[in-house]
Amino acid sequence: MAVHDWTRVDAGTFHDFHNGWITHLKETLNNGLLPPGYYAMSEQRAGSFIADVLTLQAPPAAGAPPPAREGGVAVAETPPRVRRRLTLSAAARALRRTLTIRHQSGHRVVALVEIVSPANKDRPAHVKEFADKAESTLCQGIHLLLVDLLPPGPHDPQGMHAAIWDRFDDEPYSLPPGEPLTLASYVGGPRPEAYLEHLAVGSPLPEMPLFLDPDRYINVPLEATYQDAYRGMPAFWRDVLEGHQATPT
Repeated sequence: MAVHDWTRVDAGTFHDFHNGWITHLKETLNNGLLPPGYYAMSEQRAGSFIADVLTLQAPPAAGAPPPAREGGVAVAETPPRVRRRLTLSAAARALRRTLTIRHQSGHRVVALVEIVSPANKDRPAHVKEFADKAESTLCQGIHLLLVDLLPPGPHDPQGMHAAIWDRFDDEPYSLPPGEPLTLASYVGGPRPEAYLEHLAVGSPLPEMPLFLDPDRYINVPLEATYQDAYRGMPAFWRDVLEGHQATPT
């Protein structure tokens, strides 16, 4: 299944799909994709961010040694298979201090998954708010997987990734021609890194890395979970997205 043109439907329809996708992502992560000791929850607060999917690490039992760094894929052995990797340029801004954030249950926040919605892009203040929260999350050492299947608009002319990356690097970032949609996996820390894929409408969704620490990650099956969520949409709106039904006015 290829990525649809979500500008054909209203924000409420995308929000309904967005909620279904979050559920399928959470279920997939908790059904053996995350290593033992990790788990995912939907729409949980991490600092100032209410994350679509929040990945946490449970603390060891009382008296037990700290958990070993096991599970996932080692970056050194198998680098993520994406087309672009960004590190901060020589023009990057000064290092930022990092903080440790804990979930109210005491379980450590490891990573977030965020699916950009139309409301995140509909006005300058909302783009700024989203970029502010992403910047804060990364500076606290929390990793982030960003899924932006909406084309750039007047308030994010190079997409949401560029709005975020501008917080760390003064070197401008430009989208590749003909590929306006962005998937970005960030390694959190004072000098974050980004692993990027860009897509056009009609492209299949690749797997994307979700980092558990700076050296290890899991591959998230975006395509399969997207399909599961799409099949749960009302037939009317699937027909609109597939061009069988005119976009309601």
